[in-house]
Amino acid sequence: MTRFYMLFILLFSPVLWLITSCGQSTSSKEISSEEFIVRDFNPISNWEQGQTLFLDYSEAIQKGFVIPSSKQLKDGFFHLEFQLKNTGKSPQKYFYKIYYQNESYKFPEKDESDSTRQHPNAGENFYGSWEGEPVKFAETSVIPADGEFHQISNKFRIVGNPRNEQRYFDGSRNDRWKRNPRVGEYSFMLVVTTAENIEQKKIPDGVQNIGLQSETGFINPFFFFLYGPGKTLKNIVVQHLPETLKVVAKPDPGAGIYINPVAYSKEDAANAKTSVCGQDSAFYWTAAFEQFVHYVDPSTKMNNIPVIADIMNGNYSRLDYNWNKRFYRKEELVAITASVAPRPCETVISDPVEHKITIRNPKSEFGKWQKQNVGIITRHGMTYGKWTAKCKLTELLNKNNMWNGLTNAIWLITQSQSDWNSRRDCTKGGYMANYYGGQQDQRVKNVGYSEIDFEILKTVPYCPSWVLPPAYNQGIDDQYNVQNWNVPFPEEILADDDKIMVSCTNWDMACWQPVDFHDGCYPIRYDNKTFWTHRWDKNYRALTQKTPERDDELFGSPWYYFQIDWQPDKIIWRIGPSKEKLRVVGYMDDKVTSIPNNQMLLIITQEFHNTKWWIGSAYSQDNIPFPKEDYKGEIFEVTIE
Repeated sequence: MTRFYMLFILLFSPVLWLITSCGQSTSSKEISSEEFIVRDFNPISNWEQGQTLFLDYSEAIQKGFVIPSSKQLKDGFFHLEFQLKNTGKSPQKYFYKIYYQNESYKFPEKDESDSTRQHPNAGENFYGSWEGEPVKFAETSVIPADGEFHQISNKFRIVGNPRNEQRYFDGSRNDRWKRNPRVGEYSFMLVVTTAENIEQKKIPDGVQNIGLQSETGFINPFFFFLYGPGKTLKNIVVQHLPETLKVVAKPDPGAGIYINPVAYSKEDAANAKTSVCGQDSAFYWTAAFEQFVHYVDPSTKMNNIPVIADIMNGNYSRLDYNWNKRFYRKEELVAITASVAPRPCETVISDPVEHKITIRNPKSEFGKWQKQNVGIITRHGMTYGKWTAKCKLTELLNKNNMWNGLTNAIWLITQSQSDWNSRRDCTKGGYMANYYGGQQDQRVKNVGYSEIDFEILKTVPYCPSWVLPPAYNQGIDDQYNVQNWNVPFPEEILADDDKIMVSCTNWDMACWQPVDFHDGCYPIRYDNKTFWTHRWDKNYRALTQKTPERDDELFGSPWYYFQIDWQPDKIIWRIGPSKEKLRVVGYMDDKVTSIPNNQMLLIITQEFHNTKWWIGSAYSQDNIPFPKEDYKGEIFEVTIE
């Protein structure tokens, strides 16, 4: 990930902005107020400047991520320091507070239409201070008016649910993992003042104690002191050090796979346990991934041809597909749904040496027909970030450009649909209440469901409208004349014969609030490209874009990168052979779709979609043979930054 750093100083009384770059000192210059001077503010004096902090997963499953952890710094805290000189006429105490804020994934602090007002969503930004006492301003000892600078020291750390919001509590327990710290760049702001501003409430209670709300909601302290009323207060010094600390999450695929008791019983997990997969406490605490078990909708039953074939390594062709599609009798077909692993740990393998995970769709046998979905899911929820997966998922097309029936998917999904993980209110029409609800589903002001997808399979674009859907010549069931039943696909389909479709989807639950909300086909421009968005109707819960890409490049290479760049106001989908050579294949912003703001998990799967979900697809899953050999995928690296 590339970051641009600038070094410049903007001085104006009484607020100091000091911007530093990685590798340079974070200590601030000398700034004076009416009765005191502050200098040498360093919020993380015990952390090496320019060093990226990687989140410590070792105790995060119940406590949430802590920045820094006790494994990263001896006492598990950043040490802040600054020097203060009393320039008044008598000894006195001073009051100070440290604030931190994630700068990479935030809304602007000030309203774009009225700079004197806080942005309506700035209260959602991830900012905090001390998580315990003192929750308000800390008090110095008495500082004599001796013309000398005095060293002030304290400590703090960045934790989940930094405002101690009750929505993230379970009874009296603060479940900080329900609002984990965000990845990216953090800035730090020191505020120093006198007793008068504290006692006379010139600094409001909701700024002194960030957990308190005003009539309009939370007051972002960075707005209050940098742009709002705090900017002009007397006897106050504000020192802001933007982009001082970079935080990255990198869950280890080699740290084992946890088996969720909801998915498999204790007995099944015990019988299937391996050295790298299980349900016991060791995996509960250390594994960053668990086996993902798909929900299989019983209504998606397929009537599959009774054929087992090695599509990828054999010579299976469209001629074979068309013959098998046409000339099996109905009573010969195999009625199945896609399945999931009956036992844990067999189809997902963690490698602690190479730090990778292998997933495997197992082969089928006559009489034991199966098209089994397989995947893994992360265990620690986050909001926003560049989610990048380096993986080699199985190829989808063989040398004859015949599809094997698999969909390779890299996707984010809501961590929970409980109230604590609800999305921002939809103020126009509301959301469709349920993922599986139909057209008559009720509308509600907020929901917990969210999903952002890469789904990569052999299908067709829905836009422009001439392929919505394509017109296929169905031919005649005359097995004695090959030209009557082996009918070629339309030209627009054959033009992308060697390509699969990279489908990028945001499940916005049909919130009508975006100013350019549309159904049907609608173009959006980004990065000098036009991306066609598609929604079936105004109650359809998802918006999709599709880009054709060569299967050989994405899945024939040793590995490939897939990135979902999820920001507060936009989502960007990128793919490429390396992190330095990613290209955009999808883009949506909050003008066309509702961007989720709740906490999500990452899933990577290889699954047999029912092609009834993908109207107009050239191939039908029912007519794809069962796999004769396993389909394997490898996940080498996941980063969130």
